[in-house]
Amino acid sequence: MRILSIDYGKKRTGLAVTDPLQIIAGGLATVATAELFQYLNDYIAREPVERIVIGEPRQPNGQPSENLQRVQQFVNRWKKARPDVPIEFFDERFTSVLAHQAMLDGGLKKKARQNKALVDEISATIILQDYMRARKS
Repeated sequence: MRILSIDYGKKRTGLAVTDPLQIIAGGLATVATAELFQYLNDYIAREPVERIVIGEPRQPNGQPSENLQRVQQFVNRWKKARPDVPIEFFDERFTSVLAHQAMLDGGLKKKARQNKALVDEISATIILQDYMRARKS
């Protein structure tokens, strides 16, 4: 079964997923946040998902960011509607910075680096990679 990660945003949400053996994390999509719930339900109907990991938005000092309340509302809605697919928080601090650095390191042109949807998807992938690394240790 796969693990799916979410980089939840006010307008757009980046998604990443593991392979069925949970060895490799890769970007899945960026969807409009308003369509996220339906997208996840449709995806889970096609692919078995063991759990969802959602980035917990915090400021560098550990204080909650302004987006945390929106994320918490989504998590509560998900837990009520889909208790069969657990959802858990994972620290997402610095993932956007790391996503931009990965894009630079990958040699992406400036126009591609300005693609916020791509940044969101890469951020979700970083959250998932970090989560998988933390589980192993």
